[in-house]
Amino acid sequence: MNPYSGQSFFGFFGVLFKRMVQALGGEGGTLATDEVQLLVLIMIALSSALVGTFLVLKKMTMLANSLSHTILLGIVGAFLIVRGEGIYSMNLSALLIGALITALCTTFSTEFLHKKLRLQEDTSIGMIFTAFFALGVILVTTLSKNTHLGIEAIMGNVDALHPKDVKQVFYLFLFNAVLIFLFFRRLEILAFDSELARNMGISLIFFNYLLMFQTALTAIGSFRAVGAFLFLAFLVAPVLTARFFTHRLKPLLFLAGGIGVLAALCAVALSRHFLSVYNIPLATSGLAASILGLCFACGAIYRLRTCSKQVLRKAQ
Repeated sequence: MNPYSGQSFFGFFGVLFKRMVQALGGEGGTLATDEVQLLVLIMIALSSALVGTFLVLKKMTMLANSLSHTILLGIVGAFLIVRGEGIYSMNLSALLIGALITALCTTFSTEFLHKKLRLQEDTSIGMIFTAFFALGVILVTTLSKNTHLGIEAIMGNVDALHPKDVKQVFYLFLFNAVLIFLFFRRLEILAFDSELARNMGISLIFFNYLLMFQTALTAIGSFRAVGAFLFLAFLVAPVLTARFFTHRLKPLLFLAGGIGVLAALCAVALSRHFLSVYNIPLATSGLAASILGLCFACGAIYRLRTCSKQVLRKAQ
């Protein structure tokens, strides 16, 4: 039986703390469904914060937004080729290959339109984004009518997660953390001064494609839990919120990760609360995205109040 059944919002945290103490004392058993959801969302939040921070600083969020939608085409393509009974019965490597191929096609096509045909960057992204996404939607609606692929692609399904998914997202976080650690100094220079990076011989193209590769990899690793679309909330919202409080890179990374983890904790607890108290099943991924939006709104209000106080002080 799930130990979190019947628990309210605060009761959820009481049970979680108790089970954490038991696990530290060597008395822990198998992971409960809520714990699997929580761990997966936390790992996704941390991975997204690592990649999203540099995407925001390099002003590549529009391209990341494009990728989060166009990989739907690769996911659907892999689904139709493998012909699984559902997304959660498919081999993760098939989804990964399909998503990475689409991500590369998206990036190369956008670069071609921007550099060879001299179109504006946002125009190039918009053209490729809409074309690939529209094709993915057509394939979903016409060739996979008897599956839940469309719904799962948008918002994921945390209730269908298994303990093995915790390992997968942990390895994803570890991979992103190692890359950021190895290339941290170069990524830092690129994020704040691309001209200096070019003069120092740092390859802008290599690191741009590296970030796109990490974005696609993180998106497909997050796909089962939060879908390809809501993943963007984890990628961007915590970083933008954290920037209201700090502009230093290292604190920004940690604060963005902390905001994402907080959203994951509250989302799982609220989902259990509404199911237990009101018998209303809510999508945990949707709650997480909504909480991240609320965090951003609170950060914006804080920033506006701070700026107003500074203006008043100068006026005095």
